[in-house]
Amino acid sequence: MNTPDRGQILLESEQHQALARIAEQEGRTISDLVREIVEQHLAERCQQDQQATALQAIERLTQIRTRLQEERGMVQTDPLAGMRAEWEKDVERTWQGDA
Repeated sequence: MNTPDRGQILLESEQHQALARIAEQEGRTISDLVREIVEQHLAERCQQDQQATALQAIERLTQIRTRLQEERGMVQTDPLAGMRAEWEKDVERTWQGDA
């Protein structure tokens, strides 16, 4: 278990009152509540960062594909559509007992 580090924050009066109300209703401390809120926010930020990284990778792959098509005259295809069609055929064969 991690040993907590001490930190100090200044809250608006309304923020503190709202946190105090929630903490009392839930039988928790304000500190515990704030730690949970911070953890949720950090997890959301991490997820947003991962999504941004994935979108950047997709954009880069799209740029590479476009460049290759322009330079080498590659046939435009949708690899996901082909994989999806194969998967659907496999599912159909499985349901028909041909697998």
